[in-house]
This record gives sequence, structure tokens and C-alpha cells, in this order.
Amino acid sequence: MSPADTRVTIGRAMCEETPPEPCGMVIFGASGDLVARKLLPALFGLFRRGLLPERFFMLGFARTPMTDDDFRGRVSESILAAHPQGAGQLDDFLALCRYTYGDYDDPAAYTNLALCSSECVMDYHAAENLLFYLALPPHLHAGVVRHLHGAGLTAEGENGSPWRRVVFEKPFGHDLASALELDSRLCSVLRQEQIFRMDHYLGKETVQSILMFRFANAIFEPLWNRGYVDHVQITVAESLGIEHRGAYYDSAGCLRDMFQNHMMQMLALVAMEPPTSFDPERVRDERVKLLHSIRPWTADDMRHWVVRGQYTQGVTAEGASLAGYRHEPRVAEGSTTETYVAARLFIDNWRWQGVPFFLRSGKRMPRKVSEIAVTFRRVPHSMFGMHSKSEMPANVLVLKIQPEEGIDLHIQAKQPGPKSCMATMALAFKYREIFGINPPDAYERLLLDCMLGDRTLFWSREGVEASWRLITPVLDTWCDNPQTSPLHQYTAGTWGPEAAQRMISAAGRQWRR
Repeated sequence: MSPADTRVTIGRAMCEETPPEPCGMVIFGASGDLVARKLLPALFGLFRRGLLPERFFMLGFARTPMTDDDFRGRVSESILAAHPQGAGQLDDFLALCRYTYGDYDDPAAYTNLALCSSECVMDYHAAENLLFYLALPPHLHAGVVRHLHGAGLTAEGENGSPWRRVVFEKPFGHDLASALELDSRLCSVLRQEQIFRMDHYLGKETVQSILMFRFANAIFEPLWNRGYVDHVQITVAESLGIEHRGAYYDSAGCLRDMFQNHMMQMLALVAMEPPTSFDPERVRDERVKLLHSIRPWTADDMRHWVVRGQYTQGVTAEGASLAGYRHEPRVAEGSTTETYVAARLFIDNWRWQGVPFFLRSGKRMPRKVSEIAVTFRRVPHSMFGMHSKSEMPANVLVLKIQPEEGIDLHIQAKQPGPKSCMATMALAFKYREIFGINPPDAYERLLLDCMLGDRTLFWSREGVEASWRLITPVLDTWCDNPQTSPLHQYTAGTWGPEAAQRMISAAGRQWRR
């Protein structure tokens, strides 16, 4: 459907974005890749939209010695790479940026950080509200927070003013035991309200829209249950390999890297019960309840309904050679780390009893795509010349998360012409075409929410624990009894191992392509 064919009336907006109260943001790991690629462009995006606080500063902190001007040079490079048209406002943004450095395990560095942040508060006439963003390897999180606490940087006022908040990037632990230990160490110096567990998938426009789509439209919510839904597929496919993350990925694997967080959160949003209100804690509570409702995999389930794979050498569609996983940089020789997982699961509650959910994620797929596809039951009887209702195509609702965010609804209609021929057509909605702009980056939404203190789109402690309780037994089984779920090979540039196709075919369904 082209933009010219799209007929959509955009109604009056129900809310307006307002900037947060004055604050400062301290970014740990400020010289790193995540900051350059995501955080700095996102902050500049908020700046251009007038959504940063009126009085604001950004203080970078890392081990790399740099002056303020050196750091501003790096900030400029990152922003111009992401916002080539933003040069006109760049100098104003750079004026908000400062830098200090030190070792993450040196108490003196945090004493100096406290001094630098106080100077910034005075120089920028900002309040003492501070947001600490830990763009660091997970093993450093607990130590950094302990040192922040020791320097008095996490202490809040009696009424939460000034506020102090700490943002953590995934992974939140390596398994259930480590996740619980990390949470215990964080909570020894922070209140839960100060902790923001970041999952950038929850900041994507389509993911945010799931709740409104479900609960603000009477034509869909009555159908969102076992009576009308045949099955649900959630796919997160990546065309890239592991890039420069070989050491991390080889110790994590697909199940930890994607299933424990992104996949579980998307599943929770699409299947959760309606919260009593859009209050952040009520929404998070319902997500946790959904995670608790997922039926754990038994040893027999793992043998038949969980498939793990690893890509081998292949070629792109253009004929370029792709290295196998075991030949990627910083991957152990003979590694058995999975780069692909497909699984079937059930949700044991009233709404979804008996409805299968199929999840898959993998590296080196033919293309990059993330989507949630809700396939509805077929009509009860075919009257259009087909031998059985099984030949009638099903209606499918596709929530497209990336690369192009939008929603498709596949329905059946008469094909133009003298004969009564049926054809499948898609009612397609694309954010970029309808609203005339590209959706903001997920980090923009989430950074703004951090400053506003809105934890709706962040993991709760209970959610992290519930997810690890489901995932850890699978990891333990793979480690202790690998024959239960063998590691299947698949050629780079394909849709995964044949075992994944056999798995879903055994359930009477097919993967979407």
C-alpha cells in the first residue's frame, strides 16, 4: 500500500509530552560503543524536540583520559553520524556536555565525580536531581553502585527530592542465582524505585502500542483469547552475526541474550491481562503475572519443543561469504553456544489455555525482522469452493517492530474480476507513512521516562526473577544433559535449522517467512 493509497484520519492527540524537571545525567562508560551509537544520538533527539529539561547537563565518566573538548569532539562525531541534518543545533547541545575520568573501582574517582557533578549543578543552574546510566559490562554494576553510595551520590531527600536514579543495561544476571544475588546487592544501597532495568525493545513504538491497540479498541479485545486465536508467533531475526561481541556472546548465547529479556517482555505485553489502570506498577504487575503463568518446560518438552542451533559458513543473497560461528573472532574453538533458539510454550490461564505460542530468534538469518504475528482461527465452514476449512487462509494480525514499525492485518476479500476468486489482502499501517516522520529511537522514549520517573517500560525485580525461573532450567539441562536438546547446525543466511521446522510442523503450523 503506497502513501497515496492510505486513508487514515489522525484524531486529536490525547496527551502532550512535557519536559522533565531540571536534572543532570551521568553516563558511565561514556567512551564506549553503546554510548556513541545509541545514548548520545537519543539525547540529542530529545534536545531537538525540546524534551530535555530546561536546565540540564550531561557528565560523561569513563577510564579513558580526555578533556571536556576531547569528549565534545566524540559527542559531535556520534551525533552527526546519526543526525546529519542536526548540525545547526549541535553547538548548543555540546555546551551541555562535560567529562571526567577515573577507575571504576577507585573510591577517589567517585569523590571527584561528586565534586564534578556539584560544579555542573551550579554552572548549569540545574537541580541536584541525578540520573546515573551504567553503560558498562554487567560484572561492574554492583561495584559501581556501592561506590556511588559510598560517595553519597545515591542519597535522596526525605520526600524523594532531590531524586537519584540508576539505569542498568541487560543482562540482569547470568542465571537465576546470579540475578537474585545482583538484586540483593543493589537493594542494599538503593530503593526499588531508584532502579531502572533497561530493555530497549520496550521503547519501540510498536511494542508500546500493543497495550493501546489491545485495550483501547473494542473490535480486537473480545477476540484476544483462546476462542478466536489459533496461535501466536514471535520472531526476532537478525541478519548480522555476533560482530565484535564474540567474548560476551560466547558466554551468553541466544537464550540468555534474547529469550530471557526481549522475547519474554514481548510475550508478556501481547498476552497479559488488562491492568486496572495505566499506572506503571499495575502494568508491571500484570506482566509479572503473565510470566508466572507460562508452563515450565519438562525434560520431555525440551526434547521435542525447544530447538537450539548454531550457524555455519554460508553466503549472502549477493554471494558474499559468511563465516561460521566457530570461526568468528573471540569465539572458543569447538564452541557449543547456541545462536538460534525456537520454542513452543503454553500459558496456563483462563484466556490462553491450549493456545500455543511459538518463539524464535537467531543470528545470520536472511533478513532483519522483529514481529509478533497473531493468527486467528479459521472460519467454521467453507462455502467458497474449497474442500475444507483448512484450505481457507487464516486472518493474521502482524505487529511489526523492526526494521519498519507498523501493523498489518491480513484478511480475505474478493479479487477484482468476473469470477468469485478470493485473495488475501493486507491492511497495512506504517508509522513513517501515516505520521510523516520516522518513529523516535527507542532510547529516546526510555531516557525520557527515566528522567520522568516512569517505570512502565522497565523490568521489575519480580519480572526478572520470573523470567530466569523459566529459562535457567533449560540452560542447566543443556549443560548437564546436552543430548536432551542437541545443537543443530544451520547455514548462515538461512532461516535456521530444519529441526525448528519439524518442531512447528509437528504442532500443525508453519513458520511465517
